[in-house]
Amino acid sequence: MKNREIADIFNKIADILEIKDANLFRIRAYRRAAASLESLPHDLDKLVEEDRLTEITGVGKDLSEKIKEYYRDGEIGYLSDLLDEVPKELLLMLKIPGLGPKKVKLFYQKLDITSIAQLERAAKEGKLRELPSIKGKTEENIIKGIEFIRRGNERMLLGLALPLAESIISELKKLKEVKRVSIAGSLRRMRDTIGDIDILIGSNKPAKIMDRFSELDIVKRVILKGETKTSILTEGDTQVDLRVVGEDSFGAALQYFSGSKSHNIHLRQIAQRKGLKINEYGVFKVKDDKKIASKDEEDIYKTLGMSFIPPELREDRGEIERALEGRLPELIERKDIKGDLHIHSDFSDGRVSLEEVIETGYRKGYKYIAVTDHSKSLGVAHGLSEERLLEQIQKIREIEKRYKNFKVLTGTEMDIKADGSLDWNRDILEKLDIVIAAVHAGFRQSKEKMTERILSAIESGWVDIIAHPSGRLLGEREPYEVDWDIIFKAAAKHKVALEINSHILRLDLTDINVFRAKEQGVLISINTDAHSKEHFDMIKYGVSVGKRGWLSKRDVINCLSYSKLKKFLEQRKKI
Repeated sequence: MKNREIADIFNKIADILEIKDANLFRIRAYRRAAASLESLPHDLDKLVEEDRLTEITGVGKDLSEKIKEYYRDGEIGYLSDLLDEVPKELLLMLKIPGLGPKKVKLFYQKLDITSIAQLERAAKEGKLRELPSIKGKTEENIIKGIEFIRRGNERMLLGLALPLAESIISELKKLKEVKRVSIAGSLRRMRDTIGDIDILIGSNKPAKIMDRFSELDIVKRVILKGETKTSILTEGDTQVDLRVVGEDSFGAALQYFSGSKSHNIHLRQIAQRKGLKINEYGVFKVKDDKKIASKDEEDIYKTLGMSFIPPELREDRGEIERALEGRLPELIERKDIKGDLHIHSDFSDGRVSLEEVIETGYRKGYKYIAVTDHSKSLGVAHGLSEERLLEQIQKIREIEKRYKNFKVLTGTEMDIKADGSLDWNRDILEKLDIVIAAVHAGFRQSKEKMTERILSAIESGWVDIIAHPSGRLLGEREPYEVDWDIIFKAAAKHKVALEINSHILRLDLTDINVFRAKEQGVLISINTDAHSKEHFDMIKYGVSVGKRGWLSKRDVINCLSYSKLKKFLEQRKKI
């Protein structure tokens, strides 16, 4: 947690310095250090204790002292001083998609705009377009962006909520009074964003549990404390609700509090037709109020005459009807993933060497991985020249020889340019094992142009996977507009896989589009887009999206064995 907190502070300092027109090299120093802290695979504590902070890339003596100051005082005085020099809401404006420090500074200096409310008003009144380089479309995008961040501020990313909930559960499980425990709510259903965190415990002695929960180190404020429910606000302003129920009612309560609301309403309707009632205490016969199921969640569904429905499916999208017929799919699991096909090294914008990337993939138990650094036109990500790509291919072949029963595919994440052309020519593409293509710029093209752009990559005959297909960044950038029916039809025809990008900021494709793609026969690839070693672990979030989209392992190309994957890639290029 401290890694991320200090990285956020360093980025905030860089933002303020940029608004103040400070030295460019100093701004970059803070950005670089923040990126290094975010990618560290371990907590800073030991490095602070042993005075080894300067071993971190980008952290020199000055920034090392600031990190120590944060550990000592809980804040960094330099940031406090900078905050006194600019209106505080200027920094909130930076969260608006597409609005960077330069535009914020322009609005501040020319129009004296110091808050999001003032910015929204100026945009709606057409005042921004009076400034140089600001057009009417920019104003429209700012208004949409403000609405977007207002929605996003109400919810927390799955990839931040789950580790927090798991750390709380880890502490509570140390109590002997805790007999059964589980995450509940939308977090258990693995929604891409969640509101509050819900935790359920089965115990007949709740008092000590409530005391321990309300005294955790992460508690900022206790909202309420009762015998069966306690709610806290964490230091990060996330609300966590803990409920304790009797051991005998745990299964019924877990089903009830996992939701979704529409799923539970549908279950109650089925129960009523059977002369039953269902609530958080169990399933009861209406005629004599006799409890017939409560202890185990599986029994709740069995009593209603259906197979068990995994939490990820409980959105009332047809899962109940399929469960009544015993026709639910066997959902994909993390263990089914044989390899990660979208990984970056420090040849482009990754933060680890090629050797470390390959070693990490091997240690994760994969049968294969693909190294897919950026192509030449993506300068911001240090895209590879033809010479460097050829050098990388040769180096991969040499490193691969050190491993038994583990393969490394040579690949690229190739840019789909604004006109739909591809960044590599045939001579280069023929030398690669796998080709990923993606949109990295020009997100505001019309729906028709964006559809044609992606379609050209799918129909090229050279692309195996379309990465992060909608381009969204949760809480930061909305998806671009595209005609998904056309894309799905073409991807199925040409056997081009669409990616579920497992990064917690992306989770793209969405579960809804995964379901639609599966229905049209589209193949999927679940990858991490890893830029550091810890990113490899994000695969679980991509798998959760796959489960919510009703995927089985047969729908996912990187559930294939290496030999079958190679055969698929070779045959696909002949289509």
